Amino acid sequence: MEFSGKTFWITGVASGMGKSVSVALAKYNTRLIISDRDEEGLKLTAAEIEKTGSSVRIEVLDMSNSETIVETAEKVLKDGEKISGLYHFAGISQRSILVETPLENTRKIMEINFFGVVALTKAVLPHMIENGEGQVAAASSLVGKFGFPYRSAYSSSKHALHGFFETLLTENFKFGIRMSMLIGGRIQTNISKFAMNKDGAEHGKMDAGQTNGISPEKAAQQILKGLRKERLEIPVGGGELIILKIKRFLPNLHARLVRKLNPM
Repeated sequence: MEFSGKTFWITGVASGMGKSVSVALAKYNTRLIISDRDEEGLKLTAAEIEKTGSSVRIEVLDMSNSETIVETAEKVLKDGEKISGLYHFAGISQRSILVETPLENTRKIMEINFFGVVALTKAVLPHMIENGEGQVAAASSLVGKFGFPYRSAYSSSKHALHGFFETLLTENFKFGIRMSMLIGGRIQTNISKFAMNKDGAEHGKMDAGQTNGISPEKAAQQILKGLRKERLEIPVGGGELIILKIKRFLPNLHARLVRKLNPM
């Protein structure tokens, strides 16, 4: 994937990895369509993008509302935007054990992390197929590769994304469509702060894992390097990523280790 001169639609860009990837991508003389539910945050990110000389379009999106997502996509495409890349960073995490997590919380997390992502992807994919090229990427997580305490719904939503996007690639590779899953480890973002507890309220603090993680800017560089090479899975983080190899080659040891890890 060559970035220069192309248009990319990125979600979840008011902060964190989505913002850092957008600003980094803007340095390649691109056109960016940026989305988030936080309109003020979007404006701040847009201002940073404009400093690079790249053009930017703001589309406020609530990823829990699939109907609005489809309407927004139709509007963007009707305006003549030619989208070469669709990168998903919007999402919500969780901090509650499975037996105490209400079903409505699980549904909300799945709606944002899975169905919202699916709705936007399905709305844009035919456009990419028609153009003969397109790259889609979605932020997964280490817990998108294995279950983890206090993350039952979050982990499930990320597992589901793997199945969806791997199928998308299998069916559409011949049409020039490429796909990458971003396997995030410990990164200094607000994902734990805004995570949903058992009462549906925000967790309200950054976990030690995020506090001691790599910066969003470093994560963005790892991501863009992997996207340029069109890697199917792009690990993002530091030394904690070794857990992926332990899971693959020593599954029983992995299971014991995960049970001992501090989930918050």
